Amino acid sequence: MNVAAEYARWQPSPFIRASLLLHAGAVIAAALQPEWWLWAVTAVAIDQAALTTAGLWPRSSLLGPNWTRLPAPAAARNEIAVTIDDGPDPEVTPVVLDILDRYQAKATFFCIGERALRHPALCRAIAERGHAVENHSQGHRHHFAFLGYRGFVRELEAAQGTLTGITGIRPLFFRAPAGLRNPLLEPALQRLGLRLASWTRRGFDARSRDADAVAARLLDRLAAGDILLLHDGNAARTANGKPVITEALPRLLAAAAARDLKAVTLRSTLEAA
Repeated sequence: MNVAAEYARWQPSPFIRASLLLHAGAVIAAALQPEWWLWAVTAVAIDQAALTTAGLWPRSSLLGPNWTRLPAPAAARNEIAVTIDDGPDPEVTPVVLDILDRYQAKATFFCIGERALRHPALCRAIAERGHAVENHSQGHRHHFAFLGYRGFVRELEAAQGTLTGITGIRPLFFRAPAGLRNPLLEPALQRLGLRLASWTRRGFDARSRDADAVAARLLDRLAAGDILLLHDGNAARTANGKPVITEALPRLLAAAAARDLKAVTLRSTLEAA
């Protein structure tokens, strides 16, 4: 599959096209009817607020394609995706890998390039054990959502090089740090042949110390096609000091198996489509 060719040309979403038309219309209106300048400025300001809101909503597809669920054929096969962010972590990731093996489940690890460079053997182990290593940016910068097109390309391209160099497998998916972005991310993704993936629901395991609550959030209305979010990097700790993911993940996988749901990688659903 030539993903790069498929994504070679950026096609703005209807929302962005409407935004561009509104901006152009406001400029023309103000030029032809100067007394309308206040209306034109107000319309542009409202539009900018809408664009910002769309970027702050991780599951939004207004700015471009965004996987919040698996494709219909995967859902028909009773598949779900467990996705794990912010690693690899030398303490947490090996435990998570053992848990996944125990339940014969596969997961998608959205890895940070700089952390992968610090722990390349662990990053390779993720791939060697049948899981997918995908792009979570090179540095997971707090200001990522404010980068321009060139900044996005630099971050994503650096992580692509890092993760491909370590595992020998080029990532096909990207998840933005905290899920936040702006309209310039999608053309950068398409230039690099990446798909944006968010989630159906998240456990908030990077914040909550309660593994029961995390598992309950993930299991609430769990159904085929769901994409679930957990963290091996930046994992919160339970009252007894254990990473929350290591307590919540076995409960999630056991419940999924009881419902005849199979945990697979995002990548595998593309290959089987």
